[in-house]
Amino acid sequence: MNPKDVLGKYGEDLAAEYLERSGLVIIERNWRCELGELDIIARENADLVVCEVKTRRSLRYGTPLEAVSPRKIRRMRRLAIRWLEERTIHAEIIRFDVVGILAPVTGQPTIEHVRGA
Repeated sequence: MNPKDVLGKYGEDLAAEYLERSGLVIIERNWRCELGELDIIARENADLVVCEVKTRRSLRYGTPLEAVSPRKIRRMRRLAIRWLEERTIHAEIIRFDVVGILAPVTGQPTIEHVRGA
């Protein structure tokens, strides 16, 4: 596994733990189809939460949250529709969240969670 993939998995693990501590129930992680990948799919009460995770080591190229463009959010929406089509899950509300993780080589990581990105 290359260093970028290792960092990404580390960030997704941290994000999943954070979301669970915040009361969300993780349904699935790293779901893939030919259109792309959804990092985390969860439930918060009756809401379905589709979550993108971005992890960075530094702010050299901007914050992790800045890496999630409107184009990426549109892709998440298409992927969420595909994911729902493959399941018998009903959700009146689908929310798109972003979790940004800054994980410096030394020191503790910081987590920023944007609900309804």
